[in-house]
Amino acid sequence: MSNGANVVETEHLAEGHETRVGSRRMGLAVALFAAIAVLIGVDVVGDARTGVEPLHVSLEGIVMVLALAGVAALWHGFRAAESRAAHLEGDLQAARAETGRYKAEAQEALAGLGHAIDAQFERWELTGAEREVGLLLLKGLTHREAAEVRKTSEATVRQQALAIYRKSGLRSRSDLSAFFLEDLLLPRGDAEPAR
Repeated sequence: MSNGANVVETEHLAEGHETRVGSRRMGLAVALFAAIAVLIGVDVVGDARTGVEPLHVSLEGIVMVLALAGVAALWHGFRAAESRAAHLEGDLQAARAETGRYKAEAQEALAGLGHAIDAQFERWELTGAEREVGLLLLKGLTHREAAEVRKTSEATVRQQALAIYRKSGLRSRSDLSAFFLEDLLLPRGDAEPAR
Protein backbone atom coordinates (compact mmCIF):
# COMPACT_ATOMS: atom_id res chain seq x y z
CA MET A 1 0.00 0.00 0.00
CA SER A 2 1.37 3.42 -0.91
CA ASN A 3 1.90 6.24 1.58
CA GLY A 4 -1.08 8.13 0.15
CA ALA A 5 -3.30 5.08 0.56
CA ASN A 6 -2.03 4.62 4.13
CA VAL A 7 -2.89 8.22 4.96
CA VAL A 8 -6.39 7.90 3.47
CA GLU A 9 -6.97 4.61 5.31
CA THR A 10 -5.72 6.11 8.59
CA GLU A 11 -7.94 9.16 8.13
CA HIS A 12 -10.89 6.88 7.36
CA LEU A 13 -10.26 4.83 10.51
CA ALA A 14 -9.98 8.01 12.58
CA GLU A 15 -13.21 9.37 11.08
CA GLY A 16 -14.94 6.05 11.83
CA HIS A 17 -13.74 6.19 15.45
CA GLU A 18 -14.87 9.82 15.75
CA THR A 19 -18.27 8.89 14.31
CA ARG A 20 -18.70 6.04 16.83
CA VAL A 21 -17.63 8.28 19.72
CA GLY A 22 -19.92 11.08 18.47
CA SER A 23 -22.81 8.62 18.16
CA ARG A 24 -22.27 7.42 21.73
CA ARG A 25 -22.12 10.98 23.03
CA MET A 26 -25.25 11.90 21.10
CA GLY A 27 -27.02 8.82 22.47
CA LEU A 28 -25.97 9.73 26.02
CA ALA A 29 -27.19 13.31 25.57
CA VAL A 30 -30.56 12.06 24.26
CA ALA A 31 -30.83 9.65 27.19
CA LEU A 32 -29.89 12.41 29.67
CA PHE A 33 -32.48 14.85 28.30
CA ALA A 34 -35.11 12.10 28.27
CA ALA A 35 -34.29 11.17 31.87
CA ILE A 36 -34.53 14.84 32.91
CA ALA A 37 -37.89 15.16 31.16
CA VAL A 38 -39.19 12.00 32.87
CA LEU A 39 -37.99 13.13 36.31
CA ILE A 40 -39.54 16.55 35.83
CA GLY A 41 -42.77 14.88 34.67
CA VAL A 42 -42.83 12.70 37.79
CA ASP A 43 -42.20 15.79 39.93
CA VAL A 44 -44.95 17.75 38.14
CA VAL A 45 -47.44 14.94 38.71
CA GLY A 46 -46.39 14.66 42.38
CA ASP A 47 -46.58 18.43 42.87
CA ALA A 48 -50.00 18.61 41.22
CA ARG A 49 -51.37 15.88 43.54
CA THR A 50 -50.02 17.52 46.70
CA GLY A 51 -51.49 20.91 45.87
CA VAL A 52 -48.31 22.88 45.11
CA GLU A 53 -48.87 26.34 43.66
CA PRO A 54 -50.05 26.23 40.04
CA LEU A 55 -47.29 28.67 38.98
CA HIS A 56 -44.62 26.25 40.27
CA VAL A 57 -46.27 23.30 38.49
CA SER A 58 -46.56 25.40 35.30
CA LEU A 59 -42.86 26.35 35.41
CA GLU A 60 -41.87 22.73 35.90
CA GLY A 61 -44.16 21.77 33.04
CA ILE A 62 -42.43 24.34 30.79
CA VAL A 63 -39.01 22.94 31.80
CA MET A 64 -40.28 19.42 30.98
CA VAL A 65 -41.50 20.56 27.55
CA LEU A 66 -38.13 22.23 26.90
CA ALA A 67 -36.35 19.02 27.90
CA LEU A 68 -38.56 17.04 25.53
CA ALA A 69 -37.82 19.59 22.79
CA GLY A 70 -34.11 19.05 23.51
CA VAL A 71 -34.59 15.29 23.16
CA ALA A 72 -36.38 15.80 19.83
CA ALA A 73 -33.70 18.20 18.53
CA LEU A 74 -30.87 15.90 19.57
CA TRP A 75 -32.60 12.87 18.06
CA HIS A 76 -33.14 14.72 14.80
CA GLY A 77 -29.46 15.79 14.77
CA PHE A 78 -28.41 12.23 15.55
CA ARG A 79 -30.42 10.81 12.63
CA ALA A 80 -29.10 13.52 10.28
CA ALA A 81 -25.52 12.76 11.33
CA GLU A 82 -26.07 9.04 10.73
CA SER A 83 -27.47 9.83 7.28
CA ARG A 84 -24.47 12.04 6.44
CA ALA A 85 -22.10 9.34 7.69
CA ALA A 86 -23.78 6.74 5.46
CA HIS A 87 -23.56 9.12 2.50
CA LEU A 88 -19.88 9.80 3.19
CA GLU A 89 -19.20 6.07 3.46
CA GLY A 90 -20.76 5.61 0.03
CA ASP A 91 -18.63 8.44 -1.36
CA LEU A 92 -15.53 6.88 0.19
CA GLN A 93 -16.30 3.50 -1.38
CA ALA A 94 -16.83 5.17 -4.77
CA ALA A 95 -13.53 7.05 -4.42
CA ARG A 96 -11.72 3.83 -3.50
CA ALA A 97 -13.18 2.10 -6.56
CA GLU A 98 -12.12 5.02 -8.78
CA THR A 99 -8.63 4.93 -7.25
CA GLY A 100 -8.42 1.20 -7.98
CA ARG A 101 -9.43 1.75 -11.61
CA TYR A 102 -6.92 4.58 -11.98
CA LYS A 103 -4.12 2.50 -10.43
CA ALA A 104 -4.87 -0.39 -12.80
CA GLU A 105 -4.86 1.94 -15.82
CA ALA A 106 -1.66 3.62 -14.63
CA GLN A 107 0.06 0.25 -14.10
CA GLU A 108 -0.93 -0.78 -17.61
CA ALA A 109 0.34 2.50 -19.07
CA LEU A 110 3.59 2.31 -17.11
CA ALA A 111 4.16 -1.28 -18.22
CA GLY A 112 3.66 -0.20 -21.84
CA LEU A 113 6.00 2.77 -21.39
CA GLY A 114 8.61 0.55 -19.73
CA HIS A 115 8.42 -1.90 -22.63
CA ALA A 116 8.75 0.95 -25.16
CA ILE A 117 11.77 2.39 -23.35
CA ASP A 118 13.43 -1.02 -23.15
CA ALA A 119 12.81 -1.66 -26.86
CA GLN A 120 14.27 1.74 -27.78
CA PHE A 121 17.33 1.15 -25.59
CA GLU A 122 17.82 -2.12 -27.43
CA ARG A 123 17.57 -0.35 -30.83
CA TRP A 124 20.24 2.06 -29.65
CA GLU A 125 22.36 -0.94 -28.62
CA LEU A 126 22.93 0.31 -25.07
CA THR A 127 24.86 -1.88 -22.67
CA GLY A 128 23.23 -3.09 -19.45
CA ALA A 129 24.98 -0.37 -17.44
CA GLU A 130 23.95 2.30 -19.96
CA ARG A 131 20.34 1.09 -19.75
CA GLU A 132 20.41 1.39 -15.97
CA VAL A 133 21.88 4.89 -16.16
CA GLY A 134 19.35 5.85 -18.84
CA LEU A 135 16.45 4.76 -16.63
CA LEU A 136 17.87 6.61 -13.64
CA LEU A 137 18.26 9.76 -15.73
CA LEU A 138 14.69 9.39 -17.00
CA LYS A 139 13.54 9.15 -13.37
CA GLY A 140 15.19 12.53 -12.75
CA LEU A 141 18.25 11.47 -10.78
CA THR A 142 21.40 13.56 -11.07
CA HIS A 143 24.69 11.97 -12.12
CA ARG A 144 25.76 11.92 -8.47
CA GLU A 145 22.50 10.29 -7.34
CA ALA A 146 22.70 7.72 -10.14
CA ALA A 147 26.29 6.93 -9.10
CA GLU A 148 25.15 6.39 -5.50
CA VAL A 149 22.34 4.08 -6.60
CA ARG A 150 24.68 2.09 -8.86
CA LYS A 151 27.53 2.19 -6.32
CA THR A 152 29.95 3.59 -8.86
CA SER A 153 31.71 6.89 -9.44
CA GLU A 154 30.03 9.99 -10.77
CA ALA A 155 32.62 10.11 -13.57
CA THR A 156 31.57 6.62 -14.70
CA VAL A 157 27.92 7.65 -14.79
CA ARG A 158 28.82 10.77 -16.79
CA GLN A 159 30.69 8.63 -19.32
CA GLN A 160 27.75 6.23 -19.60
CA ALA A 161 25.36 9.17 -20.06
CA LEU A 162 27.58 10.54 -22.85
CA ALA A 163 27.55 7.09 -24.49
CA ILE A 164 23.73 7.08 -24.32
CA TYR A 165 23.55 10.51 -25.97
CA ARG A 166 26.07 9.50 -28.66
CA LYS A 167 24.31 6.20 -29.49
CA SER A 168 20.85 7.81 -29.47
CA GLY A 169 21.79 10.94 -31.38
CA LEU A 170 20.41 13.06 -28.54
CA ARG A 171 22.25 15.94 -26.89
CA SER A 172 21.15 15.96 -23.25
CA ARG A 173 19.09 14.51 -20.46
CA SER A 174 16.18 16.78 -21.36
CA ASP A 175 16.32 15.51 -24.96
CA LEU A 176 16.32 11.95 -23.62
CA SER A 177 13.26 12.63 -21.45
CA ALA A 178 11.50 14.46 -24.26
CA PHE A 179 12.15 11.58 -26.65
CA PHE A 180 10.07 9.24 -24.48
CA LEU A 181 7.56 11.66 -22.97
CA GLU A 182 6.74 13.86 -25.94
CA ASP A 183 4.02 11.56 -27.28
CA LEU A 184 2.48 11.14 -23.82
CA LEU A 185 2.01 14.87 -23.40
CA LEU A 186 0.23 15.55 -26.69
CA PRO A 187 -3.33 16.87 -26.40
CA ARG A 188 -6.00 14.29 -27.17
CA GLY A 189 -6.79 13.97 -30.85
CA ASP A 190 -3.33 14.91 -32.12
CA ALA A 191 -1.75 12.43 -34.45
CA GLU A 192 1.42 10.68 -33.37
CA PRO A 193 4.50 12.46 -34.72
CA ALA A 194 6.75 10.37 -36.94
CA ARG A 195 10.17 9.47 -35.58
